[in-house]
Amino acid sequence: MGLMDRLTHAWNALVGNDSPPPDEPVTYSHNLMYQRYYRSNKSQFASAIFSRIALDVSVTRFNHVIVNPKNEDITIVKDGLNYCLNTEANIDQSGVAFIYDMVYSMLDEGLVAVVPIETTFNPKISEAFDIKSLRVGKVIGQTTTHVNIEIYSDRHGDYKQIWLPKRSVALIENPLYSVVNAQNSTLMRLLTKMTQLDMMDQYYANNRIDLILQMPQALRTESQQEAAKKRITMIEQQLSHGNNGVAYIDATEKITQVNRPANSQLTESIDKLKKDFFNQLGLTQAIFDGTANESQLRQYYTRTIDTIVIFIIKEMERKFLSKTARTQGHAIEWYRDLLKFVSAEQIISLGDAFRRNEIATSNEIRQIIGLKRSNEPSADELRNPNIADKNQMGTPRGEPEPNQNDDQSLEYEGGVNE
Repeated sequence: MGLMDRLTHAWNALVGNDSPPPDEPVTYSHNLMYQRYYRSNKSQFASAIFSRIALDVSVTRFNHVIVNPKNEDITIVKDGLNYCLNTEANIDQSGVAFIYDMVYSMLDEGLVAVVPIETTFNPKISEAFDIKSLRVGKVIGQTTTHVNIEIYSDRHGDYKQIWLPKRSVALIENPLYSVVNAQNSTLMRLLTKMTQLDMMDQYYANNRIDLILQMPQALRTESQQEAAKKRITMIEQQLSHGNNGVAYIDATEKITQVNRPANSQLTESIDKLKKDFFNQLGLTQAIFDGTANESQLRQYYTRTIDTIVIFIIKEMERKFLSKTARTQGHAIEWYRDLLKFVSAEQIISLGDAFRRNEIATSNEIRQIIGLKRSNEPSADELRNPNIADKNQMGTPRGEPEPNQNDDQSLEYEGGVNE
């Protein structure tokens, strides 16, 4: 395709898409199947969890590839989609920052839209288009075939609401929605309890002394109760007006200090909800403080990170790759270095096992541990270095060892063999 053809068919999602499609009922929900409640979790506790998960997903490598159906060889496609996922998604975000923004927004909102801003062809007309830039948008409303999205416009420097067909926008839903975003989810209940605890702490920490004053006389009549109130007011004034907070009482009066309020079991409820929430997400405290072992990390990545990654790539394949392209073997693959969870001693042992079993070459193992490639030809050979081949001195593979007594005369009990 020539330059003039690309310029003629180029399309921008932010131009001419600010009105709803005609003759379609508009419903303001995340999904037409059931009503969703759009709310944002802004607490520091939720933000720390979302940030941790988004960071772990963003370091995963995404590639647009072609899979050979005969031998399953993978070839990376150097197109606009692969460039957006790895290098630059838009003028403001790199590929890693784009993935982080997408995952964090998905966890925070429950549903997020990935919009192809610039494409070679209009997605409304043809599915055969190449993506030049991607952005994350907020879902405002939906119809049966279109979706209303609030997205940042780099042309005007503000947010703009646009209508786009669903088949050209990747709508990525949080697979942990029932745990994180639902109205009565574990996280919502936990945040409510934590808000109540903060209110109680603020209430009891607001210049409260928590004292009980025992009067020398009974307080059955109203006049006696009024006298007790005046006495309490006098003590409060003495404490507030003095520089050192000292007050005096009568010899017949007695003061009892209340050390702490009555236990409302709020702290125990918060601890239980935290434990339930972490278990449902596959998280542990060791993952956050960096002391998790290999088993805990693998469980966390398998139950949480890999699930989110699969939801992302399957929706992108469905919307950004045409049916013809998928039939021809086009797909979006993800990669992660599993040896990052292994200690240095285990890597050395695994490297030796990989070479001996002809799983990886020496240069491939050197790349894993961060060393430069070797220029030796044998470093790129897939063979067991402990077994000599035909080019080396020694017995060729598969042949029996020679008998050391073949070249010597055999002796027997009666004398030398004739």
